[in-house]
Amino acid sequence: TDLQTSSTMADHVEQNERAFQQQPTIFVGKRLSGKKLKRSDVRFTRNVGLGFKTPKAAIEGNYVDKKCPFAGDVSIRGRILSGVVVSTKMTRTIIVRREYLHYISKYNRYEKRHTNTPAHVSPAFRVKEGDSVVIGQCRPLSKTVRFNVLKVIPKKGQDA
Repeated sequence: TDLQTSSTMADHVEQNERAFQQQPTIFVGKRLSGKKLKRSDVRFTRNVGLGFKTPKAAIEGNYVDKKCPFAGDVSIRGRILSGVVVSTKMTRTIIVRREYLHYISKYNRYEKRHTNTPAHVSPAFRVKEGDSVVIGQCRPLSKTVRFNVLKVIPKKGQDA
């Protein structure tokens, strides 16, 4: 039965890393006590505020991501930007292209410019290239990543 209880402890979380994955604010052993558990005893989620809803996948999911703004330890503050996803080749990181116009006073005209911004994407979202995303600024998550995906708007003419 010891083997069975250890497997049930790991069943509630996706274990695909070498280290045991668990949310730091949740006590895993409480499940084994046999008492009725509340939602807050099973999974930690938060409302990031600013009018962004917590996705159902973050509330009901079983992933562990410490850099997720909904189920991890990252707060959103500062700028809120939007752009189009250009690349999804990295693990849990996407590249967002933001296009803007730059004024040239000599010619009294504008030129098109763009910036690529890397952003962390939570496993709660399914993001494909071409989707529009809203990203929010947070603390530095890595050498280049300072933004987190808050909302995904699927590309038109595409299945959900």
